[in-house]
Amino acid sequence: MRENSAVWTLALVLMATLAVFVSLVHAEPYELSKNDVMEPKGISSDSISLFGIKLGDSEAKAIEVLVNEKISGIKAEQEATFIFLLDQRKPTGPMAGVRIQDGKVDLIFINNRFAHKTRGIFRNVLNSESPEDIRKLLGKEEYGDENVMGAVMAYDKQGFQVNYLGKDINIEFAQPH
Repeated sequence: MRENSAVWTLALVLMATLAVFVSLVHAEPYELSKNDVMEPKGISSDSISLFGIKLGDSEAKAIEVLVNEKISGIKAEQEATFIFLLDQRKPTGPMAGVRIQDGKVDLIFINNRFAHKTRGIFRNVLNSESPEDIRKLLGKEEYGDENVMGAVMAYDKQGFQVNYLGKDINIEFAQPH
């Protein structure tokens, strides 16, 4: 009887461990323009969406949602493999967008012009004053390069990279490595 109890206890511990692992692997969805996700460890590019478009979505879906549907305050332009989203108030350059390769979205990007539209931790990242501020928010990058011009901070396991050039901050989301 005692052996049976130990087996059941071990089975319960293994199931609980598996449940925790599965919850860590499958991060909660994070719509960049809506959700206030603040925990950096819970963010993965697999769970990121830009106005409903995620990595791996078809080119047709990206065009339908980003170009054909009207998004309040945003002008969409398609150029070559990119769909750029511009702020209608100040269309000085793209504030966000996607890249399409082989008929699928393979890159989502946002920059500091998108800070007023985004929510959660990436709003804070886009408004950061230094690479050190970004590290305080996201944690130490896996690798990168920092010099007098700025910094590149790669978070490959989570599927994104931050490019810091003074007031210009760009975040690129791609498949995690």
